[in-house]
Amino acid sequence: MRRFGDAKVAAVFKAYPPAVRTRLLALREMVFDVAAATPGVRGLTETLKWGQPSYLTAESGSGTTVRIDRLKGRDDGYAIYFHCQSGLVETFRSIYPDTFAYEGKRAIVLGAKDRVPRRALRHCMALALTHHLRKKTGSKKT
Repeated sequence: MRRFGDAKVAAVFKAYPPAVRTRLLALREMVFDVAAATPGVRGLTETLKWGQPSYLTAESGSGTTVRIDRLKGRDDGYAIYFHCQSGLVETFRSIYPDTFAYEGKRAIVLGAKDRVPRRALRHCMALALTHHLRKKTGSKKT
């Protein structure tokens, strides 16, 4: 498991109920792995935004912030959140209409006991982490 560089972020993870914590820690690892494997992203900054663990492409400016959190007031699910005006969730819906549950224009929702469609989720993360890069080059490539 990747070490936390920010004690406040570590404290948020520690406070999650165990079943959701395990899933969110796996999601955290996935975000870092996808960033490392995606050209143009470089390093991520891990911080809290709105009290949620958040991953920024501050070094490269290549993408939009990716946030993760449990579902509000529930222990049976968690989500990966994206900027609602980015159009990313609409893109994910068009590519993966039956793969994920979505919350409006801002999130992919996952159940704590559900199988995670890793390949599809990694693709969505990569699209978010390169969102600004694609906008700069005018690429619609998904």
